[in-house]
Amino acid sequence: MSYTATLLFSPTSQPASDNNRLRLFSGSANVPLAQEVARYLGMDVGPMVRKRFADGELYIQIQESIRGCDVYLIQPCCKPVNDNLMELLIAIDACRRASARQITAVIPYYCYARADRKTAGREAITAKLVANLITEAGADRILAMDLHSAQIQGYFDIPLDHVYGSPVLIDYLVSKNLSDLVVVSPDVGGVTRARAFAKKLDDAPLAIIDKRRQAHNVAEVVNLIGDVKGKTAVLVDDMIDTAGTISEGARLLRQEGARQVYACATHAVFSEPAISRLSSGLFEEVIVTNTIPVPEDRRFDQLTVLSVANLLGEAIWRIHEDSSVSSMFR
Repeated sequence: MSYTATLLFSPTSQPASDNNRLRLFSGSANVPLAQEVARYLGMDVGPMVRKRFADGELYIQIQESIRGCDVYLIQPCCKPVNDNLMELLIAIDACRRASARQITAVIPYYCYARADRKTAGREAITAKLVANLITEAGADRILAMDLHSAQIQGYFDIPLDHVYGSPVLIDYLVSKNLSDLVVVSPDVGGVTRARAFAKKLDDAPLAIIDKRRQAHNVAEVVNLIGDVKGKTAVLVDDMIDTAGTISEGARLLRQEGARQVYACATHAVFSEPAISRLSSGLFEEVIVTNTIPVPEDRRFDQLTVLSVANLLGEAIWRIHEDSSVSSMFR
């Protein structure tokens, strides 16, 4: 059965509800997450009308005064990606025209993050385009979680606070008291992420899967660097999309003698055929967070969903109070 856990932080100061200049609003992409964040901050999600006209156009209206307020808009740009992105842009514009003092776009999942560079001629760098759109809409600051690549932070000319889901994932793994752990990066590009993850797990050993991609959403596992025989392998990635990469990696780890295989990722994109791959018996457990909502009909026995609401709430409070965000991850 699926399980939901929440990492606990202690608020750094007085409840946010005592400060009438802080306002929290949510787009339609992940209302439950926004409500959890609001509970952590001791406040309510602000009233906002969201509707769609007959021709498909979106309409948004903020239903309380936010003049001079510090506004935080929570909206992951998950499926339907373009609708959710456009909703975020319209909400930012509505807040700007309502004279908000500062607008922070809280983006738990940043769309188009894999289009962060040109890999062939005449391609767009869509991750940069999205950054431009959000900035031009009127955002003053970005709060993002586990961006696919670090250089996306440099695509913005406004402040960006980058937070990580790893404390939530690591806290849960530690609670399971797993022995003989080895942290595995599913590709060479994820080595830095996996190494940092391993360091927090009592400096667990690291293994790397050498992968060569033949086409979009198609991955071929080539080789394993490191020893996993008789060990509990933890595959770590920022997201699980079609689950091709992580499933092929798990299959290789089983072939190389891993006793158990766990998958950990912040973003549960879960495009088809991810569910059938993840529930096929390759994994002891698939551990993700709720940056993207996972409907009940998309859940399976091996799935565990952890909440990042307290982490995001703490980051929001620290930004509002002009306190350090990076110290949350030391």
